[in-house]
Amino acid sequence: MMPENLDMNALLAQAQQMQAQMAKAQQELAESKFSGSAGGGLVTAEVTGDAELVALTIKPEACDPEDTESLADLIIAAVRDAQAQMRALAQAKFSGMPGMDGFGL
Repeated sequence: MMPENLDMNALLAQAQQMQAQMAKAQQELAESKFSGSAGGGLVTAEVTGDAELVALTIKPEACDPEDTESLADLIIAAVRDAQAQMRALAQAKFSGMPGMDGFGL
């Protein structure tokens, strides 16, 4: 049973406005790029708002043929740093929207 004073048109308009805001925030996030680094800038990674890795830069001094494990760790750390920045922006964009606090990012 619905309350008698419920304005369905206003409720629908509010839902459409929220949907438009969410679509805009999703588009802005998808068009954004985020950079992360590790090892004092020895490795940098760039990801999109969709968390796709689009660039990876490794300085020559990061490459030690005897210690490829450390280089792998730096790459992982740089990618995670970039993804963390992407998630922080996503959380900021979606946290103000009703029902989006647990967006899962």
